[in-house]
Amino acid sequence: MADVRKTNLVSLVLMYAIVITFTVLAIYPIFWLIIQSFKTTQEYMTASKLAFPQMWFYRNYPISWTNGRFGILIINSILYTSVTVVAIIVLSFMAGFAFAKIPSKLTPVLHGSFIIGILLTLQSILVPLFLMINAVGLYNTRLGVLIPYIGIGLPFGVYLSTEYIKSIPASVIESARLDGARYLRIFRSIVMPIASPVAATVAILGITGTWNEFMLINILVSRTELKSLPVGINMFSGALASDYGKQFSALVIGMTPMVIFYLVFRKRITRGVAAGAVKG
Repeated sequence: MADVRKTNLVSLVLMYAIVITFTVLAIYPIFWLIIQSFKTTQEYMTASKLAFPQMWFYRNYPISWTNGRFGILIINSILYTSVTVVAIIVLSFMAGFAFAKIPSKLTPVLHGSFIIGILLTLQSILVPLFLMINAVGLYNTRLGVLIPYIGIGLPFGVYLSTEYIKSIPASVIESARLDGARYLRIFRSIVMPIASPVAATVAILGITGTWNEFMLINILVSRTELKSLPVGINMFSGALASDYGKQFSALVIGMTPMVIFYLVFRKRITRGVAAGAVKG
C-alpha cells in the first residue's frame, strides 16, 4: 500500500512539474515582450535582453498608437473579424444542414467542391485571387477583403457543420416537417441551437485566424485606412533598421484584444473546442 501511495505521489509531482514547465514556457515570452516594450531602442540594443528597463519609457505606447494609426486599424480588424465570422457561421451551417439533411443527387458533388478547399493553401491562390479582385474592381475596398476571408473560411466551416448536423436524429427533422415547419424554420429553431457547440468552434477559429491574418490583406489593399492591425504592427519593422521599443509596444497592443477575448470567453472556448472535436 505504501508503494502504491509513493508511486501516486511521484506521478502527481511529475505531472505538476510538466504542467508548470509548459506554463512558464508559454507565459514567459509574453512577460518578456511586455518588459521590452518599456525600453528605448538604444537600451534594448546595449543592455541585457533579460534585464528590466533601467528607465521605464512609457511613451512607446502613445507614439506607437499615433504613428501606427492603430485607432482606425483596430476598428478595421474588428469589422473584418466580426463580419467574416458571422458570415462563415451562417453560410457554412446553412450549407451543412442542406448537405446533411436535405436529400439531393448533387450533394456529393457540391459537398466535395467545398471540402476540397481545405487542401488549398493561401500561397497557391494569392496571384489568381489578386487578379480576380482587381478585375472586378474590388481592389482597395473592404468588400474585396471580406469576400476572400469568408470564402477561405467556408470549407472548414462546412466540413465541421455537416459532420455535426449528421449526428442530429433524422426523426427530429421529420417531426418538424410533419408539423408544417419549413426548412428555414427548422434550421433557425432546431439545428442552430443544437449545433451551438460546433458553432463556437468555428467562431473561435474564425476570430483568431481573421484577426491575425497579414498576408492577404497586405496584398488586397494599399490604403492604410483599409488595412488591419497586423499590417500596422509590421510598419515598425524595416529591412535596414527597426525601432524595437515601438515595435514591441505595438505587438503588445495587437496582442491585448486576443488575450482579453480568451480571458473573458475561456470556459466557452474550452467547451466549444472539446464538443466540436468530439462531434466533428
